[in-house]
Amino acid sequence: MIPAAQPFPLPRKLSPALASAYRHWKALIRAENTMPFSDDISLLRHGKLSTNLLLIDVFSKPQRFRFNHLGEKTIAKFGVDITGKFADELDLREPLNYFLAQASATVEVAAPTFYSSSPPRPKRTRRGGYSRILLPAWGNGRVDLLLGAIG
Repeated sequence: MIPAAQPFPLPRKLSPALASAYRHWKALIRAENTMPFSDDISLLRHGKLSTNLLLIDVFSKPQRFRFNHLGEKTIAKFGVDITGKFADELDLREPLNYFLAQASATVEVAAPTFYSSSPPRPKRTRRGGYSRILLPAWGNGRVDLLLGAIG
């Protein structure tokens, strides 16, 4: 049987904001684990980058995602602070288009995922759009937190 392709694969190159979040996430991984523990993730370590970050609590049975923290730039792009709200209760729009699908895939593959609102183009023709990375963290015997960045 041929293994299925991951639906939200990481690109070869990430924007500086997303790459910084990814490097921080990788640095938190202990020993031979595939992801950091959720209690190791702290927004205080991110400084200026934290304005683009989000923390999402993951619930299971039923699977739900609650916005634990949204950075100032993310709140400004979305237009309202949705901290404490569940994703399935909201009308998700930019910069959270396809968020539920990406978050569910991140939990299922237990690996980083990437979403871009526009197809890849040469750098000089890029306008608007955004990209998002979701990074899983382990706790309570499962993926229980997602660290996200929007760039």
